[in-house]
Amino acid sequence: MHINLLNLGRVPYAGAMAIQQQVVAARKQNPIADTLLLLEHPPVLTLGRNAHRSNVLVSDDLLAKRGVEVHEVNRGGDVTYHGPGQLIGYPILDLRGDLPGKKGPYLGPVDYVRLLEEALIRTCGDFGVMSQRICKLTGVWTVAGGSIREKKIAAIGVHVSQGVTSHGFALNVTTDLRDFEWIVPCGITDRQVTSLELEAPSDLEPTMELALNAAARNFGRIFERQVLWCESVDQLLATRV
Repeated sequence: MHINLLNLGRVPYAGAMAIQQQVVAARKQNPIADTLLLLEHPPVLTLGRNAHRSNVLVSDDLLAKRGVEVHEVNRGGDVTYHGPGQLIGYPILDLRGDLPGKKGPYLGPVDYVRLLEEALIRTCGDFGVMSQRICKLTGVWTVAGGSIREKKIAAIGVHVSQGVTSHGFALNVTTDLRDFEWIVPCGITDRQVTSLELEAPSDLEPTMELALNAAARNFGRIFERQVLWCESVDQLLATRV
């Protein structure tokens, strides 16, 4: 078994959702293998199923003037920000497949999220950034030290329909963290966000290309699949399991 990988580059949110829906539909019908879409978005706020509009701290008019779109989506979680310098991953997997840790007919959503976190923890480690999980706070966090609290370096929010996943993760690579001031990220008020660029040692300079390659490599390792690159959406949809 393998995982298809498609790098979409920088794609507007609505366009990426349309591609994601195409791939989800194909995966549900079973002609294509599990797939990982990697990409960037222009600045956008997304509100998950559990979002509180009060966690958006600026007006719609200000967001519009900045060219920032707002989308309500069916993933789990609260409000988050996506923008340039942030690696977005949309894994489209059938949880009924041969996946590590599956104990019944399908891999549970919580176990699936733990695998996503592990792939991102290892990706951060490739850049010399120690990271971890925090109980009841989904995502990936830096390791605290002294008076410094943990900071969020990657957000996760997923959706599962008919056993097939969509949405996924956002890893801050070279993100302009000032844009997070527009929101209360994921509704968490007592911890800050950070990026690989800020946390990595000076001799390990992260770039989007390096982060993308590291994430793809670690995703394959954690999900125990060979990763096969696709050149286009058309080529992806023409592949078969």
